[in-house]
Amino acid sequence: MTAKDTGVRHLTDAVLVRADGAVGEESLAYVREKVAAALGRPGLPEASGEVRVVKASAHHVELPWWAGADLQVGEDLVVVHVREATVRELADRLHDRLRARVERVAHHDERARRVAVPPPWRGGPGL
Repeated sequence: MTAKDTGVRHLTDAVLVRADGAVGEESLAYVREKVAAALGRPGLPEASGEVRVVKASAHHVELPWWAGADLQVGEDLVVVHVREATVRELADRLHDRLRARVERVAHHDERARRVAVPPPWRGGPGL
């Protein structure tokens, strides 16, 4: 079974994950994996944009890792910023926040299309 058969799409072309500063390739690969997991689920709108990962060069910084995501998900803009002490914590927090925001965007249109039905005591349908 291939990715095409399961409906999973690859995000390498649509979402660019790049690093500024002294970020290793292994760390960047882990962040890419987490971003792909947050955005690659079936049923979500197409996403495109950029995720930047930065490690502060100063040694006295308490939370040296920073990530910023500016993504176009469907017709909505999703912006997420994260600061953490390690790259693993950063990737995990980024995954959680991206997933929450993308889910909110995906289900926003469904809530907006619902027609409000008045309760029975205001002339709506009874149970």
